[in-house]
Amino acid sequence: MPKLGFLNRILGDSNERELRRLQKIVDEINALAPETEALSDEELAAKTVEFKERLAEGQTLDDLLPEAFAVTREMAARKAGERPYDVQLMGGIVLHEGRIAEMRTGEGKTLTAVAPVYLNALLGRGVHVVTVNDYLARRDAAWYGPVYHALGMSVGVIQNAGISFMYEPGYEPEAEGPATGYKDLRPATRKEVYQADITYGTNNEFGFDYLRDNMVREWEDKAQRDLYFAIVDEVDNILIDEARTPLIISGQAEEASATYIKFARAVKGLREEIDYVIDHKAKHIALTEEGIERVERALGISNIFEGDPRLARHLEAALDAEYLKRIDRDYVVRDGEVIIVDEFTGRLMPGRRWSHGIHQAVEAKEGVPIQRESITYATITFQNLFRLYEKLAGMTGTAETEAEEFHKIYGLDVVVIPTHRPMIRVDHPDVVYINERAKFNAVVNEIEEMHRIGRPVLVGTTSIEKSEYLSSLLTRRGIPHQVLNAKHHEREAEIIAQAGRLGAVTIATNMAGRGVDI
Repeated sequence: MPKLGFLNRILGDSNERELRRLQKIVDEINALAPETEALSDEELAAKTVEFKERLAEGQTLDDLLPEAFAVTREMAARKAGERPYDVQLMGGIVLHEGRIAEMRTGEGKTLTAVAPVYLNALLGRGVHVVTVNDYLARRDAAWYGPVYHALGMSVGVIQNAGISFMYEPGYEPEAEGPATGYKDLRPATRKEVYQADITYGTNNEFGFDYLRDNMVREWEDKAQRDLYFAIVDEVDNILIDEARTPLIISGQAEEASATYIKFARAVKGLREEIDYVIDHKAKHIALTEEGIERVERALGISNIFEGDPRLARHLEAALDAEYLKRIDRDYVVRDGEVIIVDEFTGRLMPGRRWSHGIHQAVEAKEGVPIQRESITYATITFQNLFRLYEKLAGMTGTAETEAEEFHKIYGLDVVVIPTHRPMIRVDHPDVVYINERAKFNAVVNEIEEMHRIGRPVLVGTTSIEKSEYLSSLLTRRGIPHQVLNAKHHEREAEIIAQAGRLGAVTIATNMAGRGVDI
């Protein structure tokens, strides 16, 4: 390897070279700071009109970048009280160039996006800022709304269940809520929100709106414009982990609840390795010869694979429900209804249902009312949705490890942005235990020790089930703590607000990730 090291010294690491190039542009932006600071709010706002005129005359966004970034930086300092650091401007340039900026946790990714969002919104084609959940979409739009508004840009937010808002300073509903709006966020139609210069929302909502638009009969009923530019927050989560998750719009099929109940009873009590084998990686379950005979006896059928093809499908759904889907990990039962838990965010997804009869099979297993099965009308995966954008960019704390996939699938390059100040956080290596019991005992001992010193502790768990198991272990030791999972999501903001207090212990599923640690 010594040869390569020698070459690297001559050529410089490619990321280092990239950072030197970005630093030159940042120096240009910094050089404009004194004259930008001297402008009044009105003069800064007038820059937007000037930039649009220059674009019409044939200049490009790259030509405007230093001035536009300087203007946004100054306005952010005035209206949001936050002045982007040089490293945040570097991240912003990377986003504008349609690449991925890897920035460490706590480096201020949300503020990093403000300048490139403004610059690209000058074209008037709409910029979509994709966040991890509805709460963040609403928070970010209200937080940086004053900056965009002062620069003459309109800002909209799309939320779950068809709810949307426009940022309107001074708007105050009598009571805050999804129907009436929130402070500075006025309820609006989907179409109005997509006509805004900047639209905040989650990947699910942008995707479902795209599907709905493809189902309308009249052109004027479409809500979205052509997909131009998206900046995806936590880009690895959405474009890699969830990439192949399909979004599906469906309608109802015929009634068949008795069949689901019959199959749910028939597959109960089968023995692993004797009656069936599970492929956990492929999330697939297959019956052995013995297993097939047992099920056929229970159903009173001589050959399940002969005759009606629907029987084999019922069998697959019943096996999936009984042996792959677990309560408090994959779903919860609430008010006689099976509600899916999102495996990536740990949040409840009311109204979403598994397809191919699996949801009905789970309802039969849990003994709750069985709702009708659905027929798919429209579907798309996140991977295919985001490849429809003319320009795509993203930011995350961990992208370098998936750099190859980003490049191969989306043609996106990753640039690692340095931290504003030297890192003082220590990232310890993983500790591996012989079994789960040993692991949880070690976790509880460490929590007890930290709690004694008064250090606040945040514990991440993979499922609702695990978070409640850990909670029971802590209760036995008499350690006061809070549990944040999809069952307690209404208290999310309140629990998080107290999580940094002296001696506080917070157990969370992955719904609490993304910035809570700060």
